[in-house]
Amino acid sequence: MLQALTAKELEYIADSMSNEDLLIKQNALLASLATNPALRQVGMAELQTHQQHYQTLLQSLQQHQHLAPTQPQ
Repeated sequence: MLQALTAKELEYIADSMSNEDLLIKQNALLASLATNPALRQVGMAELQTHQQHYQTLLQSLQQHQHLAPTQPQ
């Protein structure tokens, strides 16, 4: 059974999502600007990896959403 996430855990997830978002943007830029096909391929592969990480973190939050308090504490 799921337990509510602590404030610290929520902060960690938010920070991780922010980091993943930055990595998504950086790799998208690399993939779009690279003239070397190998670099473009690396950028695309990393972009997909970090998009998956972001989605995993988001899904974790969504799974715990029903456990969140409805009133500020």
